[in-house]
Amino acid sequence: MTGGRANEAVELDVAGRTVRVSHPDKTYYPERGFTKLDVARYYLAVADGVLRGLRDRPTTMQRFPDGVEGEFFYQKRAPKGLPDWLPTARIAFPSGRFADEMCPTEPAAVVWAANLGCLTFHPWPVRRDDTEHPDELRIDLDPQPGTDFADAVRVAHELRALLDEHGLRGWPKTSGGRGVHIYVPIRPQWTFTEVRRAAITVARAMERRLPDLVTSAWWKEERGAKIFVDYNQMARDRTIASAYSLRARPRATVSAPLRWEELSDAVPEDFDLRTMPPRFAELGDVHADMADHAFGLESVFDLADRQAADEGLGDLPYPPDHPKMPGEPPRVQPSRARKR
Repeated sequence: MTGGRANEAVELDVAGRTVRVSHPDKTYYPERGFTKLDVARYYLAVADGVLRGLRDRPTTMQRFPDGVEGEFFYQKRAPKGLPDWLPTARIAFPSGRFADEMCPTEPAAVVWAANLGCLTFHPWPVRRDDTEHPDELRIDLDPQPGTDFADAVRVAHELRALLDEHGLRGWPKTSGGRGVHIYVPIRPQWTFTEVRRAAITVARAMERRLPDLVTSAWWKEERGAKIFVDYNQMARDRTIASAYSLRARPRATVSAPLRWEELSDAVPEDFDLRTMPPRFAELGDVHADMADHAFGLESVFDLADRQAADEGLGDLPYPPDHPKMPGEPPRVQPSRARKR
């Protein structure tokens, strides 16, 4: 690293590339006193891990140019000044419009984005050579009011058993908050609509296994104090914070990849900007072997067909920014529908 007087730009050597960090002393996490340079050094320390989750994926940057207490925005289109060594991919939004998003292929891309105030990376579940067919089934276990991380962990372990019954394997991580994310690498041969159907099927199966704790209800008024399996995270243009991403929380927590045997004893607040680098140095990327697997969803689609035939279960509502889809039920809040 090179630098001069306080708050002068510094340069970091990132796998052979020099990345400039401007205003390095700018405070990003006031509660902990972490600066922009601390953020850049964090991403340098875990670069191989975060890149594993981002490599060749169209990636949206969640940028906080004035730190976590300032305004933020999501940058989908590749910004001006994108380095010529950082490729992009064209992705299609539900509206039919297009954008060219950055696709990190080397560690320097992560640190370069951190210099722009990017704290959280939101990669699409596709690769730049095929942006229409997801290669990950992402299952988001979202605690609703009245539930907590421990409840999400209980659901995650039952989900692990369900996945095993269908010949699938999941890799768990914290959300950086109260939730748990489970990633299943899959063969990129199904569309977003089909993979979303698989997510709905899993959500309904979990709802039946743990009816007092799990819900697939899209409308908040129907969820209750349960863990919501957010199937719409597999809808086009919906993304989840990447592994090792910093979160915009006062403690500077990160979305931490875990081994299954760690999950029950995990405390999300224990994984942050300060603690993750030594953990990574000791253990490496505990999800590194995800890249060695690609599962099929045939068994899950068989279950979906049975749910449809035996219980008459079809599609569920899409997010509000999506156009109306064939077979989608009315996108009207139940209480409003009753009033009508």
